[in-house]
Amino acid sequence: MATAEPGEIRGPVQRAMDVCPVEVAIAVLGGAWKMTIVKHLLEGPLRYGELRRRVGNVTPRVLTRQLRELEQDGIVVRHAYAEVPPRVEYSLTATGEGLKAFALELNQWGDEYIKDLAATSR
Repeated sequence: MATAEPGEIRGPVQRAMDVCPVEVAIAVLGGAWKMTIVKHLLEGPLRYGELRRRVGNVTPRVLTRQLRELEQDGIVVRHAYAEVPPRVEYSLTATGEGLKAFALELNQWGDEYIKDLAATSR
C-alpha cells in the first residue's frame, strides 16, 4: 500500500473532505488505537517502546501503521536523533495538541458510559 508523505492528504481524508467535517475527523482519528495514542502523547513525547507499553494490547505492525497515519495527517511528529543507539521519539504537533479538550471530553464520556452500563446490568 502506498503511503502519503507528511503534509500530503491521505485518500480517506481527501474523500471525507467532500462529505463533512465529522467525516474528516473520523478519517483522521478513527483507528483502533489513534485516540489512545493521542491520549498518551498529550502527557509528553514518548519513545516507541514506551508508547507501545502504555497503549497495551497492540501489535507492533498496527502501532507503526497508526503512528504513520497520524504523522501523515499532521497530528504526530516523529523525531529521529542521530545517536548510537538510534533514538526515536513521537510527540504531538500543535494540531495534535489541539485535541486535548476533545480527548478529555471523550474520556469523561467513556467514564460516564461505563458507569451507566454498570448501573443497568445490576
